[in-house]
Amino acid sequence: MESPVAEIRSLKAEHITKTFPGVVACRDISLEAGAGEVLALVGENGAGMTTLMNILMGLYQSDGGQILINDRPVRFMSPNDAIAAGLGMVHQQYMLVPNMTVLENIALGYRQAWNPFRLDYGQVRARIEEVSGHYGLPVDPDAYIWQLSVGEQQRVELVKTLCLGARFLILDEPTSALTPQETDELIVLLKRMASELSIIFISHKLNEVKALSDKVTILRRGEVVFRGNTADHSSQDIAALMTGHEVELPRREEISAAGETVLDIRNLCVKSDRGFLALDRFNLAIRSGEIMGLAGVSGNGQRELAEAINGLRKAESGEIVFFGTDIANKTPAFIIRQGMGYIPEERNAEGIVPSFSIRENLILKDSGADTFSRHGFLRQKAINENAESLRKEFDIRSPNTQAAAGSLSGGNIQKVILARELKRNPRFLVAVYPTRGLDMGAAEFIHKQLLAKRREGYGIFLVSEELEEIMNLSDRIAVIFKGRIQRVLKAEEANRRNLGILMAGVKDEQTL
Repeated sequence: MESPVAEIRSLKAEHITKTFPGVVACRDISLEAGAGEVLALVGENGAGMTTLMNILMGLYQSDGGQILINDRPVRFMSPNDAIAAGLGMVHQQYMLVPNMTVLENIALGYRQAWNPFRLDYGQVRARIEEVSGHYGLPVDPDAYIWQLSVGEQQRVELVKTLCLGARFLILDEPTSALTPQETDELIVLLKRMASELSIIFISHKLNEVKALSDKVTILRRGEVVFRGNTADHSSQDIAALMTGHEVELPRREEISAAGETVLDIRNLCVKSDRGFLALDRFNLAIRSGEIMGLAGVSGNGQRELAEAINGLRKAESGEIVFFGTDIANKTPAFIIRQGMGYIPEERNAEGIVPSFSIRENLILKDSGADTFSRHGFLRQKAINENAESLRKEFDIRSPNTQAAAGSLSGGNIQKVILARELKRNPRFLVAVYPTRGLDMGAAEFIHKQLLAKRREGYGIFLVSEELEEIMNLSDRIAVIFKGRIQRVLKAEEANRRNLGILMAGVKDEQTL
């Protein structure tokens, strides 16, 4: 690698090409970001953005093209080379060890140049305090990662990257798992940091692209289709360039044809991982043929509720009556057999088995069914036909169905989960953050699927922090605060103001 540079005045990628078996991830891509600039890199899931950033960080080697810093060619054989040159990346999936402290995680990649074989925790702590104080990134060096919220973990990642000397930040979907409040705080922080650092960020949230970036580069299917000044183009223009067509997120238009109550949660108490009651005498009833939205700031019991409904977390007391049967504390297998569908919050950890192929993930819940097995042996032809059919119907973009599901982009993983759950024809669907981290094209597709199932008479429980998504799709909206329902509103009664007030814990009728 070329010797490290003291200051990055410009970073260029010229004619970068990268091919994986059966797919061209990047095709002749060029981009440039200058000192103090914020460049947004946008595109649909699977457009090649993360691959390109991984090449810039030395995680992948390109098949063609070159990287230039200050107009000098450099070659990064590993992330250490990129870090030494002043680049740093915060990945969408945070690279932290949960059972280690903040101090220990940052120390893992930190070595004093004068003594690389000895690690001085005092020096690391001092460096953490210096960086966090300078940039306004408060972190507790002695806290364990598993104790931190997603927003706090992201601050740790930023501090870790800056401690290693990054002068050029690459952020992959920095707000995909943040609450609206944490997102606003991050945008303010990044604007402040941009006076000292250059930033490239990947995002599917076009309001953030407009609010934060100076320039935008748009990729579609591995190629650059546009580059220019962000201010010159509307969010609708950018969305159309991303997808190749005008994007308009669908809205629920039909009057609710809700039927009988099919999921009735009564006085449910569930503990969090830390031992306190995340749900405290929680009550909610959902009917067939309606979408019930659950709005709330992250950490108010949404995760524990979804897991309790699906048999993944113990209920301390209360009932979860599903089509007349109490399923509280029943096994996940029992609940699945009752007709429950589930799109989980953590798609990589809970929604798929990353090392399994796409076709295997599509039959995870039905591998023992007669359709896919006989006398204990899998029917490979039927499995292949099912996978190919669903790949086309749900537009799962992959070279083939033999590819590992974990190798797909976030949007395509979500489509795999959605295809599996909907094609099982469940009687009810719990969808937790179904479009988190997805581009507008993927979100449009998923919203259409949910509305179609509502028209077929499904009961759907939609958990989301995106108020626009909640208001566009839901027939009724329940607001959760500290493990209890504040209020249930009809869709026509809800707006951003009264939902925000309820999410903050205010129940005063006059305030609403």
